[in-house]
Amino acid sequence: MTDFVLEPAACGYAATLHGLDLAQPLDEATLVRLRAAWRDYPVLCFAGQDLDPARLQAFGAQLGPFGDDPYVAALPGFPHVIEVRREARETAPIFGSQWHSDWSFQATPPSATLLYGAEVPPLGGDTLFANGYAACAGLSADFRAWLKTRHGVHSAAPSYGPQGLFARDDATRSMRIIVSADAERSERHPVIRRHAESGRETLYVNHVYTVGIEGLRQDESRAILDYLFAHFTRPEYQYRHRWQPGSLLMWDNRCVIHLATGGYEGHRRLMYRSTLAGERPLPA
Repeated sequence: MTDFVLEPAACGYAATLHGLDLAQPLDEATLVRLRAAWRDYPVLCFAGQDLDPARLQAFGAQLGPFGDDPYVAALPGFPHVIEVRREARETAPIFGSQWHSDWSFQATPPSATLLYGAEVPPLGGDTLFANGYAACAGLSADFRAWLKTRHGVHSAAPSYGPQGLFARDDATRSMRIIVSADAERSERHPVIRRHAESGRETLYVNHVYTVGIEGLRQDESRAILDYLFAHFTRPEYQYRHRWQPGSLLMWDNRCVIHLATGGYEGHRRLMYRSTLAGERPLPA
């Protein structure tokens, strides 16, 4: 087993991990300990890595099956890696710049996202996270009990549908995004889900893909979702990750939401991203 050290962040649900070289295969005992660390810290940063698409894909394969990444073309030769790229003069909206949980519109959304900083600008480009465990616990008991009886409706249409955000892109977009009528399909998931590994209850809605609450009128859904979105992203539930070159971030889409920030105009930013398969969300 390879030893490593965890440096927790003040928020309590993020940590930086020192001592592992992810370019090399990890033995099973180290992987078991790593999975336990990620269960305790759903946002985990691996500092000082030297990865490329091949090495990132190889590391992801050690952790479990890959997820399905629709609507963004994979890198040639690396079916489980996409580029999150923004050129210095790009003016299209920043990819991922609203609060979301990756691909929550899928029947089995991904458990983990792996994001590696290949080219990190000298300023800006932070990633913000919000803690679904804390947001769920912060609701009143009666409201939480009612929400446990409800399902959210999730859809990719607002982003990737024919009338969605990326259908209106300008010509500067450097990422290979695929707009499709398939994005108009929807899935239902519990508004409060039980995490399959930790067993804890977590809020499971997000600004981008949760488009309604099943069984309610649209105006009723909108009012409740707007409240939940504002509650979920209260400052005390947030963590700001400031990128360093050569760092890999691994987060749990089942219990955190995130967004990409800007502030690096005139600089190129290049990240490599993979997702790991998850399970159908369990009711709380």
